[in-house]
Amino acid sequence: MTHHVHGLHHVTSIASDAQKNNDFFTHTLGLRRVKKTVNFDQPDTYHLYYGDMTGSAGTVMTYFPFRQAAPGRPGSGEVSQTVFSVAKGFLPFWKDRLAKLGVQGLVEETRFGERRLTFKAPDGDAFALVEVEEDPRQGWVGAGVQQDEAVRGFHSATLRLRDGTETGELLAFMGYEVIEAEGSLTRYRAKIGNGANFIDIDVQPGLPRASQGAGSVHHIAFSVPDRAAQLLVRKSLLDTGYQVTPVIDRDYFWAIYFRSPGGVLFEVATDEPGFDRDEPVDHLGEALKLPEQHERLRAQLETYLDPIID
Repeated sequence: MTHHVHGLHHVTSIASDAQKNNDFFTHTLGLRRVKKTVNFDQPDTYHLYYGDMTGSAGTVMTYFPFRQAAPGRPGSGEVSQTVFSVAKGFLPFWKDRLAKLGVQGLVEETRFGERRLTFKAPDGDAFALVEVEEDPRQGWVGAGVQQDEAVRGFHSATLRLRDGTETGELLAFMGYEVIEAEGSLTRYRAKIGNGANFIDIDVQPGLPRASQGAGSVHHIAFSVPDRAAQLLVRKSLLDTGYQVTPVIDRDYFWAIYFRSPGGVLFEVATDEPGFDRDEPVDHLGEALKLPEQHERLRAQLETYLDPIID
C-alpha cells in the first residue's frame, strides 16, 4: 500500500452561502472554479470545486454550501486547518492583499521552520499560506494574482485529535513517515508525493469533540493514480479491519470512504478521469454539470439553486 497514496487529493468543507464561498476562493485567493455541480446525495445543494487550471490532485478545495448552515463547533476529531503553498518571498504580498480585502484572522507565525500566514474564510474556516522554496506546480492566474504570486496547491492539513497514536499508525500504513515533532504537533510526509505531501497531527487531549457545520471540513481525500491502485488500497484497509465503502463513481474521480481512528472521515480518490471529462479545460466550472442520475432534475434545480455571479 505504501506506493499507492501520493499525498492529498482534495479537501471538502461546508459553507453557508454559495456566492460568498465562490467570491472568497476565486476573487480573494485567486483559485479557479473548476467545477460547478451538485451534492450527489443532496442535489438541491451545490458542490463547488476550486483549484489550479485543471483541478489537479493536491490543489482542489471543495464545498457543500448548505443554505444558512449553522456554524460548526471546533474541537477534536476534525481537520482543524488546511494549508496552501505559495512561493518563497510572497507571504508579504498575501498579507497585504488579504488585509486590504478584509480577510479575518491574519497572523504570521512559524511552524517547523516555515513562514506561515493564517487566516479565516467567511464561515470561520481555518486556513494558512506557507512559503515553499521549491514547489514546481503552476497556480491559476486570475483576480489580480500573477503567476509568481499564485497559490500552488495544498501544502498540508492539520488533524486535531485527542490522541494521535492510532491515526499516526494509519498514516504510516498509507505510506507516510514521521519527519518532525514540535510541541503538540507531529508532521507526517508522504513518501511519494504530489506536492500536497504533509499531514500534521495536533494532539489536544482535553478538547471536546468537534461538531460539523458551516466552516467545518466534511472530509479529507488522499490521492491514488488510478482505480487499480485504489482497489489495492481498499483491500489493504479491509484486511486491516477498517470498514470501507464500495467504490463510488463521483464523475471526476472514483472514491472510497472510511472513518479514521480519531474520527476524521478519510476518502481515497483517483486522479482519473479528471474535471475535463465533461467540459473543455478552457471552460471548466462555467456550466452547471449534473451527475447522470440527477439530470432529470435539471429544470427544477436550475430554478431552486441560487445563481452564482462570477
